[in-house]
Amino acid sequence: MSFRVLTAEFSHESNTFSCRPTDLAAFHDRYYFVGADAIAERGTANTPLAGFLKIARAENWTVHHAISAGATPSGPVTREAYEHVAAVIVNSAKTLRGSLDGILLGLHGAMVASHVEDGEGELLERLRSIVGPDLPIGITLDPHANVTERMVRLTTAIVSYKTYPHVDMRDSGEQAARIIGLTMAGEIRPVTLWEKLPMLEEATGGRTDIGPMVPRIAAARAYEAEPDVFAVSVNGAFPNADIADVGPSVLVTCQGDLPKHQAFIRGLAVDIWEKRADRGAPLLSVDAAARYAKTFNAGKGPLVIADFADNPGGGAYGDSTALLAALIAADVQDACFAPIFDPESVDLLSKHQPGDTVRLKLGGKTDARFGGGPLDLSVTLIGLFDGTYVGHGPMMGGLKGSFGPSATVRIGGIEVLVVSNVTQVLDLAQFQAFGIEPTERRVVALKSMQHFRAAFDPIAGEVIVCDSGALCTPDLTKMPYRRARRPIYPLEADTAWV
Repeated sequence: MSFRVLTAEFSHESNTFSCRPTDLAAFHDRYYFVGADAIAERGTANTPLAGFLKIARAENWTVHHAISAGATPSGPVTREAYEHVAAVIVNSAKTLRGSLDGILLGLHGAMVASHVEDGEGELLERLRSIVGPDLPIGITLDPHANVTERMVRLTTAIVSYKTYPHVDMRDSGEQAARIIGLTMAGEIRPVTLWEKLPMLEEATGGRTDIGPMVPRIAAARAYEAEPDVFAVSVNGAFPNADIADVGPSVLVTCQGDLPKHQAFIRGLAVDIWEKRADRGAPLLSVDAAARYAKTFNAGKGPLVIADFADNPGGGAYGDSTALLAALIAADVQDACFAPIFDPESVDLLSKHQPGDTVRLKLGGKTDARFGGGPLDLSVTLIGLFDGTYVGHGPMMGGLKGSFGPSATVRIGGIEVLVVSNVTQVLDLAQFQAFGIEPTERRVVALKSMQHFRAAFDPIAGEVIVCDSGALCTPDLTKMPYRRARRPIYPLEADTAWV
């Protein structure tokens, strides 16, 4: 049977502690495509849209794609930006009202706008006011979603990615589309059950390569093979969104024996709660990381150093200088570092020629309290770039990205990429497009928490992770929470959950 389906992607992970608002230009800087342009750019890559389209084509659905818009994590989305993108989606639903059979949305689950605490729930509320309570709506979420009661109540099916790094975004889109297809055909009548925990985040940050999330995800996949179970989602949460509904959750989209399904997800939630203090080994200091890098033997591949705390993918500013300063002080050789956000320095460098020596105050300009202030340096300009790249790794394969106007400079034995549009490192192309081949360096330093592993683990001799003291420090007790419901772990260590 041919159905008419509205699709859209609207994604942002909002760090409410950031002083850098996310305006409409930030969406254009990362990705903003309307209608057929979105399908051309994202329809065959690792995206929820690609998954929706795969099922739609196989089932001969008519797809009306409204928009794909996403911005690098940073501060709350401005009213103007939120209302602009939401209006494109809502107006599409109004135009198609009466002829729609279903809606599929690729969302994040941790979007906060300046005027709306629950960005996804608000969008769903507006759509329901147009299409009514019964039209099937399926959504995909990032596993760092802060799922709200409104999101659960207003959707037919919720499917969160099961990998971190997120190499299964397309697969999750397919899964959501299958569920909505069966619902539109009247073959199933799913509901979503959930368990919410009074924690800021799952202890290991939702890692799915090692640690306790590995057996949880395995159990989720196994339970999805049970009759009347369509999706199990284990969400580690995004703790840097200071909202009432911050925190991990476990969901099941299902039908049939609801008490049995609720008991299953409660068991996963209990496991998360019981392991809430098990964070593993503490992160290295930047000085310890630099000392290790000084003498590292790269016979089996480079040492990859990830600055966890200055991860732009979590809304950090990307201009922390603490790790770079430590590497310079230790005189680390044959190294590369990316990125450092500093459009002012890029502008200054653009007035010079490769080979010139330029005096800079590099990085640390947003808020020196988080990761250190500017470094007063003499650098050698290597090259100037427009900042564009095309990813080829497991997460970004085929997707375009941009650091904006950028420059590579040499500081002692370190090549540094300075950018004017900050985003985390996900792909080798984010070095290679700027004349830096990470596989040929002894030390590769980058800003990311976990996503880098999909592309960099295979080339690394060893990976270490450090805490530069920047905005995404794992010590959440340092952050000024005001809106999170209390008590909540670890802000109140004696928080109870029954």
